[in-house]
Amino acid sequence: MLTTSLDEQHRIAILEPDGPLSETDFRSAAAIIDPFIEAAGHIKGLIIHTRSFPGWGSFSALHSHLTFVEEHHKKIPRIAFVTDSIIRNLAETIGSHFVSADIKSFRYDEMNKARAWILGE
Repeated sequence: MLTTSLDEQHRIAILEPDGPLSETDFRSAAAIIDPFIEAAGHIKGLIIHTRSFPGWGSFSALHSHLTFVEEHHKKIPRIAFVTDSIIRNLAETIGSHFVSADIKSFRYDEMNKARAWILGE
């Protein structure tokens, strides 16, 4: 399951995975994020906030995730991984090869630092 929310005031999208990710999770996230980007003109960043990475429930969920990344990586200038998962150690190094966004990782309890970084503070 993936909970998607928007901090409209600061133009930040927040994704919070909790359990294996499904194909519909990424369609639902796009349905929330895309209209906001269209209306606001841009988004400042995306925060992925999860204590540990839950993985995907199926191959189609992984495909949906990769499609979401492909369709959004040029629209989102900064991505913050806020997690205690091992993915935090890999996110900046590996992610930079696949997306044009700046990527930075933070510990799970550093949500405020992640927000400040996205806002350029």
